[in-house]
Amino acid sequence: MSDKHIGLQGTAAIFDMDGTLIDNTPYHYQAWQQLFKKRGMPGLSKETYLTGISGVPILNTLKTYFGEDTGEAELQALINEKKQLYEAAFTPFLRPVNGLETYLKDLKNAGVKIALATSSNMDDVDFIFNTIPIRRYFDAIITGGMVSEPKPSPQIFLKAAQTLNTRPQQCVVFEDSLSGLKAGNNAGMKVVGITTAHPAQTVRKLADLAIKDYTGISLHTMAQLFEQHER
Repeated sequence: MSDKHIGLQGTAAIFDMDGTLIDNTPYHYQAWQQLFKKRGMPGLSKETYLTGISGVPILNTLKTYFGEDTGEAELQALINEKKQLYEAAFTPFLRPVNGLETYLKDLKNAGVKIALATSSNMDDVDFIFNTIPIRRYFDAIITGGMVSEPKPSPQIFLKAAQTLNTRPQQCVVFEDSLSGLKAGNNAGMKVVGITTAHPAQTVRKLADLAIKDYTGISLHTMAQLFEQHER
């Protein structure tokens, strides 16, 4: 085994999707803005989106802003409308974050287990994976509907670790949202923050490492994370 693989035996990489595998945060924000406007809601600021909506399951967001008593049919209509607005805007620009495919291949070749842990549903996952050919790298896919608590609860990451049969202490979470970064910490995992949504100085407060894209991390860098006993 190559020296660069030493320290990665028995480890796992757990990736969020939106803003982490693809840089789609601006398009989600745009779709929410359009939805709010079409439904006569107050304007949605970028700060509110990034701190209160990004990384949160859509159902939770809709109940927060449209009311807990919103009927099931209306909630589904809102979900479909937001999905259509988002996909129409993002489809022409759908591509992986720079360096992602090479990094996933390196992880797989090093024997690292890989999971997706996203607050989105499987339709959203398929929308991404049917365009970007990376599904084959993932040993497990955990979606928001498989857990009862949204991020920053660690539940989704702990479920991913359990599915991969890997201890939380041997997992690295890749995230972009504040709620996701906090969830990774709450799970007791190493955390790598992608700066697609927040500046590096913000991400570093919640992550062991902040990177712009996947050219900023290697197998050796990942192995070093496990050698750090304290941040």
